[in-house]
Amino acid sequence: MTIARKSVAFLAASALLLTTACTDGAMSDSDPNKNAKEGALVGGIIGAVGGAMLSGNKKKGAIVGAALGAGVGAAIGNNLDKQEAELRQSLDGRVRIINEGDRLVVIMPQDILFGTDSTYVQGGLRDDIQAVATSLNRYPESTVQVIGHTDNTGSAQYNLDLSQRRAAAVANILIGSGVYSGRVQIIGRGEDAPIATNLTPEGRAQNRRVEIVILPN
Repeated sequence: MTIARKSVAFLAASALLLTTACTDGAMSDSDPNKNAKEGALVGGIIGAVGGAMLSGNKKKGAIVGAALGAGVGAAIGNNLDKQEAELRQSLDGRVRIINEGDRLVVIMPQDILFGTDSTYVQGGLRDDIQAVATSLNRYPESTVQVIGHTDNTGSAQYNLDLSQRRAAAVANILIGSGVYSGRVQIIGRGEDAPIATNLTPEGRAQNRRVEIVILPN
């Protein structure tokens, strides 16, 4: 990698961090176009930096880069906002959706997905997974990670294997519903990534989950 390209990567990363800090305070979480605006701002700054560094005419390169970056960033953010709104209308209220700005995370509690020690997806949640598949097919420009998680009950190796098999069960429904298999990555995390304490039944229930992470390309 040349020095110029290294500089672009460094400055782009710095710009992203600075922009995130600014947008956290400047835009309301209730704004339905929040991510489109943030995407435009982040893309514009990064595009300007890249355009200036890579162009012989730095001023012109910055302007062109900013315009292109803002357009791409806004489009990605807008699609995530739209996809989030559509998923909220179509999914069971027990299924959580988190819009992180650069990705959507659909969180399905394993207690409503599977029976104890089972990898068979229970009937009610199959409709929700198929609804996610419909959304993924409507927005094909993304990759998908299906990540299984458990609590810390039992051995770590057993939990890792169970989480992998449960993630695969969900991924197979997505693929069976028309999602291209090349977009889908199956990951088992076992007990390694808790989101709550494992010292209480309520915390362990939160940790038993499957996440469908939608990452725009």
